[in-house]
Amino acid sequence: MPVRVDRADPAPLPAQLVQQLRELVVSGTLRPGDALPSTRGLAARLGISRGSVVTAYDQLHGEGYLHATNGATVVHPDLARSRTEPPAARPGPRPAAAPRRRTRERPMIDLTPGRPDTGRLATPQWRAAWRDAAAAAGTGAPPPQGSEPLREQIAEHLRLMRGVVRDPEDLFVTAGARDGLQLLLAVLGGHAGRGLRVAVEDPGYPSLRRVPERLGHEVLPVPIDDQGLDPARLPSGAWAGPGEWEIERPPDAVIVTPSHQYPLGASMPAARRLELLGWARAHDALIVEDDYDSELRYVGEPLPALSSLDHAPGAVPEPPAPGRLLGAGGHVATLGSFTKVLAPGLGVGYLLAPPALREDLLRLRTDLGNPASAVAQDAMARFLADGGLRRHTARMRREYRRRRDLLTAALAGVHGVRAVPMDGGLHAVLEFTGEVPLAEQDVVDRAAAAGVRVAALGSYWAHGAGGGRHGVVVGFGATGAAPEGDALPDALAVLARVLSAPGPARGR
Repeated sequence: MPVRVDRADPAPLPAQLVQQLRELVVSGTLRPGDALPSTRGLAARLGISRGSVVTAYDQLHGEGYLHATNGATVVHPDLARSRTEPPAARPGPRPAAAPRRRTRERPMIDLTPGRPDTGRLATPQWRAAWRDAAAAAGTGAPPPQGSEPLREQIAEHLRLMRGVVRDPEDLFVTAGARDGLQLLLAVLGGHAGRGLRVAVEDPGYPSLRRVPERLGHEVLPVPIDDQGLDPARLPSGAWAGPGEWEIERPPDAVIVTPSHQYPLGASMPAARRLELLGWARAHDALIVEDDYDSELRYVGEPLPALSSLDHAPGAVPEPPAPGRLLGAGGHVATLGSFTKVLAPGLGVGYLLAPPALREDLLRLRTDLGNPASAVAQDAMARFLADGGLRRHTARMRREYRRRRDLLTAALAGVHGVRAVPMDGGLHAVLEFTGEVPLAEQDVVDRAAAAGVRVAALGSYWAHGAGGGRHGVVVGFGATGAAPEGDALPDALAVLARVLSAPGPARGR
């Protein structure tokens, strides 16, 4: 309780206490019913006689500020009633009203993309992994590069699931894709000694695109087609000397999602991947592969990561030459995260770095520290080692495919709307194909008013232009764990009605 006494003050000590306690009650710092310290305890804390405190309490009792009950002194409860408005005059008798029908408010169903279903995650393996990790939490903080057992398990996961054979020493445990991207851009910017030029897919993942913007780098949106990013659209200046380019300066880094382009779902074919790698080697550029939900492919097997084409095991990395960003031994860095497969709050991901950048990344991470907790890293290492991630991923592939088929069937009869074909992931794109396309924002607003939340397709373009395409993005991850509790069918029925109803055309 913030009270004090000042022996230099001419006012008596009890009067000082009365004034301060009264102000605390009037200001609301002390509220009706709050207990005050005992007279003996408050006197000991202030270093005054108990009699001074008793005198102050007695005066406030008399003024109606305090009340004694069960041996304790509290702020008088009646003060709560005195602060309310006076009661209105008692009204006369009212005629009996007809009983009102009780309406049940429909809860909002969130079908915005990017949220996985976590209801099927609480398996015995998952719980055991966290229980064991929590029991060992006193072993100390993880090393800057990340837990060695976890990096070993991630390396094995990448070998089996993504076709990438790399040493665990090339891996860094991160707090997610954006954390890994910040590390890469910091190291590249140090090599360049200037602001970077970073190419991004257009449309693309907005939060990842904003990272280089926030760090002060130039962002170059590059249009995609039905095979993802086209390397022919990247600037290809001619090398003129250390750090110098003729014509237009090419990007220093290119952020791509080759296995499952976000949000349109394109998969980059092998020929284009090799073309992109050739462009990167010719232009001393880093390809940043965002391995977004690549494991959740429910048509065929997951595609090999771009890193699997870039690095030969046993290659000896060379440091960058003066004026160059990268040396020999790889031009691809892969960003991965477990948030879309497992849970968004997990906060554990990884960065697979080119060997030439490894030492600089390690020095930077040593200075910054590792942001992922030791408990989370140990739990993930145990879950991976026990095969829990592999089994959970297989279950969720089957479930997400069922939901994708449900969405396609529910919206098949809606005129002027096409579900863009996708081979995996947690969302679908509904493209407006009518001669006069529906207005995206109007559809989003009317769906929200009906209790379903979706996202406008145009918001994924760098400048919100939409590239001539119109539609909405519908997530089907976090819609309910069990069929009897699954809200997706009801939400899709609502969305079908919204899309079938007439509304304003074409616009955002």
